[in-house]
Amino acid sequence: MSQTISMPLWAFVLILLFAVVTFASHFLFPSVRWFFRKRAERVIARLNTRLQRPIEPFKLARRYDMIQRIIYDPEITKAIVDYAATENVPENVAFEKARDYAREIVPSFSATAYFTIGTRLAKWLSTSLYRIRLGTFDREGLSKLDPDATVIFVMNHRSNMDYVLVTYLAARAGALSYAVGEWARVWPLSSVIRAMGAYFIRRKSRGDLYRKVLARYVQMATAGGVSQAVFPEGRLSVTGALADPKLGLLNYIVSDFKPGNRDVIFVPVALNYDRVLEDRFLVQADKTGERRFRPPLWMMVRVVVQHMWQRITRRFEKFGTAAVSFGAPLNLAGFVAQGSGDMTDEVAAELMRRISDVIPVLSVPLVSWILTTEGAMARGELVTRVEAVTADLVARGIPAPRREAQVVVEAALTDLIARGALAESADVIMENPDDRDLLAYYARSIAHHFDAGAAENAAIAE
Repeated sequence: MSQTISMPLWAFVLILLFAVVTFASHFLFPSVRWFFRKRAERVIARLNTRLQRPIEPFKLARRYDMIQRIIYDPEITKAIVDYAATENVPENVAFEKARDYAREIVPSFSATAYFTIGTRLAKWLSTSLYRIRLGTFDREGLSKLDPDATVIFVMNHRSNMDYVLVTYLAARAGALSYAVGEWARVWPLSSVIRAMGAYFIRRKSRGDLYRKVLARYVQMATAGGVSQAVFPEGRLSVTGALADPKLGLLNYIVSDFKPGNRDVIFVPVALNYDRVLEDRFLVQADKTGERRFRPPLWMMVRVVVQHMWQRITRRFEKFGTAAVSFGAPLNLAGFVAQGSGDMTDEVAAELMRRISDVIPVLSVPLVSWILTTEGAMARGELVTRVEAVTADLVARGIPAPRREAQVVVEAALTDLIARGALAESADVIMENPDDRDLLAYYARSIAHHFDAGAAENAAIAE
């Protein structure tokens, strides 16, 4: 037992390494995990005292546990069997595919990442790029929502800044879980997004097994009380107008709802901007019909460098106003009790109507709408028209510009003339024929607030 044994140095180092790993995995790592877990629980407990809607236990479950819960769900088990029979593959192969789908979808929420990094970054980006304005906002009504209900913010999709803006404005209410498209499934962005509690969805997947895994995750999250944010349009609006809703996620939620269980409350959210960062790419996508618009890397680098230089030299001017309005909440239990027919269609139509009703009217969209529908006019005449239209919007309870008409016109013209969308000759403001599509894009965002004839004016529809 005490005799000396000689061995190569590499073998000794390998044995020592295995011993260290074994000790760490059996004694050190569990203690470290316990330490950080207890610390995280204390952080979340403090956070919950400040949030209107505390972080739900479902959201805090370990990612591994949630994946296991999904793939062993009875409905998923049946879907696996059906997939194996349809595709003529062994059930264990189908099971592994379902597991891969679950790994792809399920987030790994970190309260520290969300509230320490995410919300602060969202606030900085939002307030440094835009003047933030709240349109319609019934603070008292929203504060009285059933605290046990699942709240789902349903929003129109104008820009990728939507995620940032709503995260910032809803930071005090709680942590939102977003449905994010495949564009964000790139390293390291995907890890950051998962840590923020978002889950990925494949927009074009037609596989029944994938859709069932996605549906069960959404349904479990909803039943668990997770606050969510969804874009029923599915994608960014390339026309500027509100698009028809896609019913996938809404159908998962509505079809699984049963009266007597945890209620679901949809909160309509309407966003609008004086300047959509991706506007020219969206206009081009609408003209070509190609949705996969990705700016060249060199262009993105050039834009970022120019922007940073403007900030360093203090010549950067904000991109106008970004406004958010909150519509009247829709209580799913009450709506189902009064409805008939296809509830998903009815819920989607009602939510889109409520979003449409409160889309804010801002300087650039308003001036764009007036000039595209009424043609060229002098500055003074444009100010008079803005004043009259604003008064009409206010009388109808539609979120309208709050500044004086003169200021509204000057702000819009400064931006649009600088970008080449408008030209001025002998004090007459006229559209640039080469950039007419850009004006129409902004005009369409608010055209529905006016009479049907104006909303469908050929100048905008063409």
